[in-house]
Amino acid sequence: MKRIAILGSTGSIGRNALEVIRHLPAEFEVIGLSTNSNIDILAGQIKKFSPKVVAVRDSLSALRLKRKLNNRIKLLVGDEAAAEIAQEGRVDLVLLAISGSGALVPLIKAVEAGKDVALANKEALVMAGEIIMQKARLAHARILPVDSEQSAIWQCIDGKEKKALKKIYLTASGGPFFGLPPMRLKKISLRQVLRHPRWKMGRKVTVDSATLMNKGLELIESMRLFGLKPKQIEILIHPQAIIHSMAEFIDGSILAQLSVTDMRIPIQYALTYPKRCPSRLTKINFFKLEKLSFYQPDLKRFPCLGLAWEAARGAGSLPCVLNAANEIAVEAFLKGKVGFLAIPQIIEKVLSKHRVILNPQLPDIFYSDAWARQQAEELTYRFARG
Repeated sequence: MKRIAILGSTGSIGRNALEVIRHLPAEFEVIGLSTNSNIDILAGQIKKFSPKVVAVRDSLSALRLKRKLNNRIKLLVGDEAAAEIAQEGRVDLVLLAISGSGALVPLIKAVEAGKDVALANKEALVMAGEIIMQKARLAHARILPVDSEQSAIWQCIDGKEKKALKKIYLTASGGPFFGLPPMRLKKISLRQVLRHPRWKMGRKVTVDSATLMNKGLELIESMRLFGLKPKQIEILIHPQAIIHSMAEFIDGSILAQLSVTDMRIPIQYALTYPKRCPSRLTKINFFKLEKLSFYQPDLKRFPCLGLAWEAARGAGSLPCVLNAANEIAVEAFLKGKVGFLAIPQIIEKVLSKHRVILNPQLPDIFYSDAWARQQAEELTYRFARG
């Protein structure tokens, strides 16, 4: 039985993970849960799974929750609470489902403590992937990808010789605006952006999917996870979202991972690895598949993807700056401060101002992140004023 902590348990990935655990009760024990402030959902999860420790980042929300807890459950509060659970001695596996850059410190603390991490966050590896992977190797901690695309690559190359791998193909659904003329993107509303045709995700990652920044972050994440160079990665638009990614080997063979579009499949694989356990989920009906189609991304329609390629090739502190500027620009769009097309414009301007640090250490990462956020905030203010 694996003892698990879920950081970000009230989000989409966290809730799906607990659904997987509920159907495999003999495989897992939930030790810890964490949320930013959603204590209503967290309280229900505590009742169902009886964790030993819970963490709430927001102090006012934590006070409300404390009144409902019994004395047998330890409550951690504040910015460092999730990171504290990540180091909990009773935990074998940490499912890290905190969104954005907030996952960086808990991820570092988990791998430093030698914990295996089922990682459902792209941003931390984009920011400081080389540092994190080195820490994981030193501590003999495994990072097990949860994102459907990274899980697909992992499943295709697991157990294969690295020198036999030629390249990987990351697939993207194309989001809600695939095929839409670039001129029509000027009047895109938030409601249209959040209407993803295939996946149910959080607001930030749904916006990233619409701009294809989601795939840009996965590009950099793949480089870190699998030790690849940019030229070994190709991105394909695959609207049906049945093939979740592919690996091509030097002998010309290509392996692909296929499944229905349900995040519980890659979540379960990461949680049960190296075992495979039965699933109650819907299976692919091949007789109902009309076609599997693939297209090259249009960088004019999706400039964020082009910016991600630039950051991937430039490396150093550029990916960190890319991520920070994107987070600020997307947040501004979600709040109605800027339009959809302002997102890549803000990111491009911040990247153009940045003086690249070639071999950044953690202090350099934190500095670059803070600098980029400040620059993006200033640009957001200018865009909002017109």
